[in-house]
Amino acid sequence: MRINIIACGLLAAAVLTGCVSARYSADRLRDELKEYVENKDCRVGVAVIYDGDTVEVNGNDDFPMLSVYKFPQAIAAGKVLDAVGITPDDTIEISASLMLPDTWSPLRDRYGINDIRLPIGEVLGYSLVMSDNNACDILFEMTGGVDIANDIIKSLGYKDINLANTEAEMNADPNLCYDNSATPIALAALMSDFYNAICGESDWMRTIKANLELCETGRMRIPAAAFADETLIGHKTGTGPKDKEGRIIAVNDVGYVEFASGDSYTIAVMVSQSPVSLEDTERVIGDISEMVRRNIEGKE
Repeated sequence: MRINIIACGLLAAAVLTGCVSARYSADRLRDELKEYVENKDCRVGVAVIYDGDTVEVNGNDDFPMLSVYKFPQAIAAGKVLDAVGITPDDTIEISASLMLPDTWSPLRDRYGINDIRLPIGEVLGYSLVMSDNNACDILFEMTGGVDIANDIIKSLGYKDINLANTEAEMNADPNLCYDNSATPIALAALMSDFYNAICGESDWMRTIKANLELCETGRMRIPAAAFADETLIGHKTGTGPKDKEGRIIAVNDVGYVEFASGDSYTIAVMVSQSPVSLEDTERVIGDISEMVRRNIEGKE
């Protein structure tokens, strides 16, 4: 074997000057994450799936999903609609009674509280891209309800993801937020399976993937890391109200990251009972996202 002495010397110099990052280590990432979360005055759960390894901190703990649950709900809805031959371009009549006035709903803001007919794919887009609560409940209404969605997700093997209540029910009683729960590991696993296989199964699953990549919420969460412009990110956020002690019930983000090289990972970060502002709580997720990116991509 011919060895290029000059090239070896340049590589050695690069290592000494810090121009070449250390090879990814799951143990190192786990240690960094543990050190970062251990003194936080809130509950933080993290799960990262990369190259066959799962790195987690409090990854088996239950956290309230909030609107993150619109991601597994979308998969369940897509399974139902696929089974009956309904496509994203097919339309649905939406009753004005489903356009609740006292909840987050860009869909209602655009169309008003009226009887309307829309493509079902557009309703899904409002639910995933803008986290629209009315759109979410419309999907529940047309695909059999929360129990059906929960049964489908369980049948796919995700026993630690629990869908229990509609957005309207949680809006009426915020304590119900805790029933729509999941572990970070379960959500990262579902996102991994979705990204690697499920997203190619049908037009509905491809539509879900496209919407995750258009997500307009949580820009300071997973996407806040120093990603190159060509990095592909698909994610779904969840944000809760404050509890009676003034702590935010939960601020979450779950997604996948694909570098220009094709290398990819999935990540779930869930923060519960945060005593600080939404902005500062989002910064926790952004910091963790940057820590993961730096360890995996190997660039400072």
